[in-house]
Amino acid sequence: MSAPATLAQKLVARAARKPSVRPGEIVTVNVDLAMIHDSGGPRRVAPMLKEIGREIWDPARVALVLDHFIPADTDATRAIVETARTFAVERRIGQVFDSVGICHAVLPERGLLKPGMFVVGGDSHSPTGGAFGAYMFGVGATDMAGVLASGQTWLTVPETILMQFDGTLAPGVSAKDIMLFLCGRFGMGGGRSQAVEYTGSAIAALPMQERMTLANMTAELGGQAGLIAADDTTVAHIRAHGGEVPDDWANWRTDPGAEVSEHHVFDASALPPQVAAPHSPANSAPIDTHAGTPLDLAYIGACTGAKLADMRMAASVMRGHRIADGLRLLLAPATLRDQQEAAADGTLDTLIAAGAELLPNACGICAGYGSARLGENVRAISTTARNFRGRMGADSAQVWLASPYTVAASAIAGRITDPRPMLKGGAA
Repeated sequence: MSAPATLAQKLVARAARKPSVRPGEIVTVNVDLAMIHDSGGPRRVAPMLKEIGREIWDPARVALVLDHFIPADTDATRAIVETARTFAVERRIGQVFDSVGICHAVLPERGLLKPGMFVVGGDSHSPTGGAFGAYMFGVGATDMAGVLASGQTWLTVPETILMQFDGTLAPGVSAKDIMLFLCGRFGMGGGRSQAVEYTGSAIAALPMQERMTLANMTAELGGQAGLIAADDTTVAHIRAHGGEVPDDWANWRTDPGAEVSEHHVFDASALPPQVAAPHSPANSAPIDTHAGTPLDLAYIGACTGAKLADMRMAASVMRGHRIADGLRLLLAPATLRDQQEAAADGTLDTLIAAGAELLPNACGICAGYGSARLGENVRAISTTARNFRGRMGADSAQVWLASPYTVAASAIAGRITDPRPMLKGGAA
């Protein structure tokens, strides 16, 4: 009988075609899907492939998403986008998603991620795929070129850090608050480039898009992969989005008794909303620490903070309210499909009626692109994953990170505000 194994070990062992693996072991793994985007993809990997005289190992296993320089508004960005489109045609890429949303949200909504897969992405927030019981992490252009040429990469089998949240999140508290809490508690190196697995009754109660937020922001925690075991919620989401669920989906979980390097247990019901002060997600603290800070702008955007579930959170706070005088609220839905669903159920109307300005379904100012970048000395609160100096615009801009609930409440009040009283019908 084999020894108990973690979810990370099981996923890596399958990709390495080995019966088992141990932390610290270096293995060659086979890639089920490679994701690239317009910013770090074709313009960087195409010259490398040409130099080594290789074509893509399996175009059907490559997904290309145009999301960073969309809409292209300069000669330089138009050239980048055209390079990506030409690459897709010439290499006969199997999955191309052009101007329909951010890669980390697009892949799940197209049913491309499923339990047991091993996936690499050309972006640091690629751990998002771990929400589906898959091993997914980000690589640079050189490593990606190797993956595209061979269908393989190498990996040091990670240790597992278990983050357990039991109990029930309070109204107005979300997965974003969990992640900001973890960043504040452990810092941006707390994940030690290992696998971080999220478990406990509070995690099991989260819908898939909230789980995606946890896995996504494992990058801010310093983990290589962020994992959540597959369950009925995972299966239902995949099937609802046209994906095929493997017969062995229930096996993709950590065995009882499996050895982990760290195991931290938290009471989710005691967690208040969190806010991260400029200029790091690690500057997170309970909202009372920053309550009352005046703001110029609120941003609901990014793969971390503008999915359908995120927009619905914001709308639950903003319904019947208007944003504060002199404040701008920018809304960039993570995908076109999420925007369409938000329009169909009234969520989008609620946000626009409150004063939101609708932006394209793209990375936008989260990644420092587009015309809406933050100006000098702007004080903003944002649903994005990062608030590094100068990332979203001018170096003098200051960005506080928070959940969609908190960003919405703060936009109404014009200052950083706890959303919980507003959800109970109170005033800002």
